[in-house]
Amino acid sequence: MNDETYVWGTGRRKCAIAQVRLFLGSGGIVVNDKPYEELFPRLEHRRVIEAPFVATDTVGKFRVAVKVKGGGVGGQAGAIRHGIARALVKEDELFKPMLRKEGLLTRDARIKERKKYGLKRARKAPQYTKR
Repeated sequence: MNDETYVWGTGRRKCAIAQVRLFLGSGGIVVNDKPYEELFPRLEHRRVIEAPFVATDTVGKFRVAVKVKGGGVGGQAGAIRHGIARALVKEDELFKPMLRKEGLLTRDARIKERKKYGLKRARKAPQYTKR
């Protein structure tokens, strides 16, 4: 991989979809043309995003450009993590067992349950009245 080329990965979590590009070389993580610290002020979300690099011991070796849309902040962080993990596997197949062991390659299939008629939400029923 030279400076102009990149590997990509698509990550999904809840309703969020992230298109991740990994470039070789040091550099930060840019999400929607902004530094990721700006969009993800909580340390918990930053740790989620950096998890694939920590698992594969490649912190600071890649420059990351991400386009993410849909969902909330937590879902977007999970989608970015999933996309980075998939891109790392495309970069080097030896990362796959490490990422699989950490559970970073598995798509988290939990999504919001649909609302049912007669109920207030998916499972919350109106209060029962005896009389």
